[in-house]
Amino acid sequence: MRLYGRDAELAALSDLLDHARNGTSGTLVLRGDPGIGKTALVSQVIARADGFRVIRGAGIEEESELPFAGLHLLLRPALDRIDALPGVQAEALRGALGLAQAGPPDRFLVGLAVLSLLAELAAEQPLLCVADDAQWLDRASADALLFAARRLDSESIVLLLCARTGAFAAAGLPELGLKGLSAQAATELLPDGLPASTRYRVLAEAAGNPLALLELPRVVASARPEVPLPLTDRLRAAFESQLAGLPEATRTVLLVAAAEGAGDLAPILLAAGALGASLADLDPAREAGLIEVNGGALTFRHPLIRAAVHHTARLALRRAVHQALAAALDAPGQAGRRAWQRAAAAAGPDEEIAAALERAAGQARERGGDTGALAWYQRAAELSADPVGQARRLTLAAETAAGSGDLDQAAALAGQSLALIATGATPDQAQLVAQALQVQATVAFLRGEPAVAHRRLLAASELIAAVDQDQASGLLIEAVHAGWYAGQDELAEGVLRLEERLRPTPLERLLLRAVAPILGRSADRSDPNGALAEARAAAAGNVPELVLVCGLALLLGQDEAAQQIGGELSRDLRSAGQIGWLPTALFYSGSAQAYGGRHQEALRTVAEGLRLARDTGQQRWVDAFAEPLALLAAARGDEQLCRQLTAEALSRASRPAWNTPWTSSALGLLDLGLGRAESALARLETLAAGRKFFHIAATRSTPDLVEAAVRLGRPAAASEPLALFETWSRNTGQGWTSALVHRCRALLDGDDDLFRAALALHEEDTRPFDVARTQLLYGEWLRRDKRKADARAQLRVALETFERIGAAPWAERAKMELTATGTVGRAAEHGPSASLTPQESQIVRLAAQGLSNKDIAAQLFLSARTVGHHLYKAYPKLGVVSRSELADLELG
Repeated sequence: MRLYGRDAELAALSDLLDHARNGTSGTLVLRGDPGIGKTALVSQVIARADGFRVIRGAGIEEESELPFAGLHLLLRPALDRIDALPGVQAEALRGALGLAQAGPPDRFLVGLAVLSLLAELAAEQPLLCVADDAQWLDRASADALLFAARRLDSESIVLLLCARTGAFAAAGLPELGLKGLSAQAATELLPDGLPASTRYRVLAEAAGNPLALLELPRVVASARPEVPLPLTDRLRAAFESQLAGLPEATRTVLLVAAAEGAGDLAPILLAAGALGASLADLDPAREAGLIEVNGGALTFRHPLIRAAVHHTARLALRRAVHQALAAALDAPGQAGRRAWQRAAAAAGPDEEIAAALERAAGQARERGGDTGALAWYQRAAELSADPVGQARRLTLAAETAAGSGDLDQAAALAGQSLALIATGATPDQAQLVAQALQVQATVAFLRGEPAVAHRRLLAASELIAAVDQDQASGLLIEAVHAGWYAGQDELAEGVLRLEERLRPTPLERLLLRAVAPILGRSADRSDPNGALAEARAAAAGNVPELVLVCGLALLLGQDEAAQQIGGELSRDLRSAGQIGWLPTALFYSGSAQAYGGRHQEALRTVAEGLRLARDTGQQRWVDAFAEPLALLAAARGDEQLCRQLTAEALSRASRPAWNTPWTSSALGLLDLGLGRAESALARLETLAAGRKFFHIAATRSTPDLVEAAVRLGRPAAASEPLALFETWSRNTGQGWTSALVHRCRALLDGDDDLFRAALALHEEDTRPFDVARTQLLYGEWLRRDKRKADARAQLRVALETFERIGAAPWAERAKMELTATGTVGRAAEHGPSASLTPQESQIVRLAAQGLSNKDIAAQLFLSARTVGHHLYKAYPKLGVVSRSELADLELG
């Protein structure tokens, strides 16, 4: 079939095929209005895909609320390959597709399984994967496909996602927009023999839309020229004119197919039979080119044909069709579709149908289908027979909306629930009110209203305390977190409520210990290591609580513990395939590494976490990773990147003040390293004014402030911040914080013994950046004290450390000081891995440990082909030719 006016688009798609033949994968989102020719273009591409395996599926509007329905249709030809996937991925994919009983899958693990399955299909020959009508894909299927699309690399796969203009968000993926045909191409496409008046009218009305050019000639002669209609309506009218001449039985079976949505011929014919139609009645529609029937699948030639079938049917017949389909969909695993068909047929409240929808929604949430669950909960609420049931279902819908990031919808649904049952007279009602308040608090916090969130959480906790003490405790912890950002009064109120509990949990005790200095209280004299270990043990197996313990460890200066907890949690999450939580764990462990001066490790951890956060659409963590990245950029003197990260953070934050502590801290460190003490002090003094909130970055920047103040001869500026830092240090019980206190006092007092005490305390912990900075400051002090030989000993070790971790401005300072002592600083020596990218470095290290490409792929959530590609690029940089040589390298 000839394709008119699409030479440029065909060339672009042909390039994708050529690249895939050479081993490079590619993704393209093909966008355009209905009828613009997306399907025809894809058909041409398929015809050119010599040597490719092709799989093709489509989103179906009627199934856009059924979790993983679109994915099942797309992957149906490849289900026999699932056994080749790593066990946890195979289990997740089977559970998502309803092929086996499984626990709630991580939606991103399903995406990884899709990537692995596509890579498996491409192992023998290049693969062309096409998803038509992507705007109708259910959310779970879309998320899985987008996750896979963003991670394609060297698998020889072309993934085409076809969607209407303005629909189907696919941030970060390349797109090709189809416009109307040129006047010449449009004229060539028109049927021969049209009257001139009809030809001109069609050309004007179609505006280059190919489907309109083919279909409008059927109806344009009878249309009223003074009433222009939207193109989609005009096309639907064209299709409706074709339906008008079909036998009644044919229109009935078409309506059944349109309502069923998936194109599964068996239930379509079963339902049609109950309405007096049969398989033979499809022949007129097939002969008219409206549908295709292949094996057990029925497909409409265009989605607008389905819309026209619905539009022309009587309401009573549509209800009868939905009832017949509900009866036909009685196979195992079809409860959700059956409940939805029953709901479509309902004429008013029906508690039995509402309960079935609620059960289906719960099952959808377990399978990761939040969008489908939301629609089912809402419809269940509409069909509820009593206010309490309606409120419960609205609250569940609100929780689901909040979980999927639809804050406006979540707030509206929670408000509707509270309007129905605001008093909470019974325990069950009180729990419902508390749940709705918690949703409102979540929405408020994410919108930048922490004080509102704090009030909602306190109210919910008070309401539920007599019913469920554990839930009340969890709400109080959330309230303390919101109070942290709202203000000291709110924080103090939340802490007071926690302290009123007679038997606080280990996690609550750790939280109280962490916030004590913020409220001006004395440091806890109990063993901080024991408190952390107790809370960690109590949180074992509970990912959200372990994440909180990891964050509190950072707040308490327990960086080694935070790295260990974050590392173990990351390992367990990888093993379980819980990719959604992994960016959170990597953020805390990467931040702990950055604060601990393990800059290269931190860069690898943060780079992976940022990549995963982007791939999984977790914008909150994409933003959060700017904090350790800016700190690392400041330490190595990368002024452009540091300023870019901080400027972007302040410009996009809903409350820029939330980001001010870490941005000021990073910029202060940058200025200090580059010798701009005046600018550094100005930034850090502003930051110190808010230290009563004890933001982690604000607390930890105190030694930088002290150093800047001493350099400028303004020691008084350091007095109050250092006093607060000493209180925090006593509360941490950590040797490294005591070392920094001694360093600061040594700078202020010019005391040799304090410098030596700081270095002795540093020996208890491995924090290379902090140790080297103490050695640099001590060496500078010794040189000014005319003790050049002693100064050289400190400065040489500091220089070596700064060069090893890539802290360029600090290395330059050490060199200058060495020069001042009469010794020239030596050049830096870099290890063999210095030229590797963070991802290459990660892969090489795992390969050096003996892991196979498949094992590395499972750990890093890549395809095995991509792992092999990165190893191939890394070998020349490392000066090796095979995997066996990696173990002998000093990779650092």
